[in-house]
Amino acid sequence: MPGTDKPLDFLWFIPSSGDGAYLGTDDLSRPADPGYFAEIAKAADRLGYSGVLIPTGAACEESFVLAANLAAHTEKLKFLVAIRPGTASPAYYARLASTLDRVSHGRLLLNIVVGGSAQELAGDGIFLPHDERYDHADEFFQVFNQLIETGSAHLDGKYIKAHHATLGVPPVQEPRPPIYFGGSSDAAIDFSAGIIDKYLTWGEPPEQVAEKIGRVRAAAAAKGRRVTFGIRLHFIVRETDEEAWEAADRLISRLSDDTIDAAQKIFRDNSDSVGQARMVALHNGRRDKLEVSPNLWAGIGLVRSGAGTALVGSPATVAARLREYQALGIDTVIASGYPHLEEAYRVSELLFPELGLAGPRNPIRSSFGEKQVFGGGGHAGNIRSAAGS
Repeated sequence: MPGTDKPLDFLWFIPSSGDGAYLGTDDLSRPADPGYFAEIAKAADRLGYSGVLIPTGAACEESFVLAANLAAHTEKLKFLVAIRPGTASPAYYARLASTLDRVSHGRLLLNIVVGGSAQELAGDGIFLPHDERYDHADEFFQVFNQLIETGSAHLDGKYIKAHHATLGVPPVQEPRPPIYFGGSSDAAIDFSAGIIDKYLTWGEPPEQVAEKIGRVRAAAAAKGRRVTFGIRLHFIVRETDEEAWEAADRLISRLSDDTIDAAQKIFRDNSDSVGQARMVALHNGRRDKLEVSPNLWAGIGLVRSGAGTALVGSPATVAARLREYQALGIDTVIASGYPHLEEAYRVSELLFPELGLAGPRNPIRSSFGEKQVFGGGGHAGNIRSAAGS
């Protein structure tokens, strides 16, 4: 397939509002804990992920502060950190971004999150209707980008007034850290075309992703720009397809219909996000038809807002599905799985070899070259493999 010869850029996810082994229950759940987030980040760094997405929202740890903490625990891992226009001035965000890029030695990526919950945005003091939020964001990033790229900016706009703003120190990356963004509405795509470097889509069926990529490409080309593309997906990868589907069923095995109904009501009542509506339309709150495309499972979206689909299967099966997305133009994957620490290992150990990704960085030799068989970690160590085996 065209476009599948270059390895994917693979990022993981920091579940900064909490984690767990089952959806819709407190059984085996893990509360938000910065120490646990550091464990995930260190594992992702060692296992060969290029970076991690740190989400934003009222239920999450503050993304810039958490990224600064995790940068101190990691070596090469990049941090895709959210900027939500309106929660602070573009000048203040420019100072945050420049400093975080400097203290992490150039490991910052920026993720524009305009927001799709009117209720949550009202709590942040943002009362603009859906499309107008993107007009506001456009002015915001006129100032932000000028500041972080040149050190000065001036705008007397309808929404943003920044008079002779300055930034004292530049970021490490030139001219600035890359900017990512995801949004499915016409207003979102028109906004993104003039601003971003990488467009992100949630895990919709390939034909829907292809349609969206075409719209974004056309909008960017109309403004003389080119963007690249990424996809946000959950993963349930096991050694066989059967084991993977069993794991998917187990993930929602303690999820009640009442909990599903309550979650879907929140999505309907509190969100004006077009992307969220597209996610809900994949399953419509029903748990009997969750495979919405080959190996694309919408069970997570029964209760999780935002990214609600997972690729389910053996390493070979999931790799084949990812190559279909690559052929459409996807070059970046932002992945997650429940629980995030254990699934980071599974995806790296099982899926990365199928994708041609290197896996763990700087592995330490475990022998002097002879093949060994794991013997359970006893006092005598591992067992040397019989010659020729």
